Amino acid sequence: MLAEIVRGLLLPFFTALGVMLGGSLFGGLAALFYPETPFHRMQALATDLKLWAIVVAIGGTFPTLRALDSGLFNGELTLLFRQLLAIVAGFGGAQIGFWVVMAITGGQPS
Repeated sequence: MLAEIVRGLLLPFFTALGVMLGGSLFGGLAALFYPETPFHRMQALATDLKLWAIVVAIGGTFPTLRALDSGLFNGELTLLFRQLLAIVAGFGGAQIGFWVVMAITGGQPS
């Protein structure tokens, strides 16, 4: 039971982390083609990608909203609890990714 919950939290965490790191690092390469430093572009992308990383990590909005709806209104509290934990894991992965990008680029995390 506990191993299943941990596996269910690792996927959204690392998905959000990967979106943040990959999007920021590869998006920073685009700055090589116009007059902007790659580090500045990476910082801007990391700030913009946080919300999208969380949405990607939880698998889009409609399945999550449907699960929250059935958890709240149909009394399936375990499903509601799992979805909330997945959202928190996505937030955690996105925030860790943001901190890593800021550490790499020398930016000030907000």
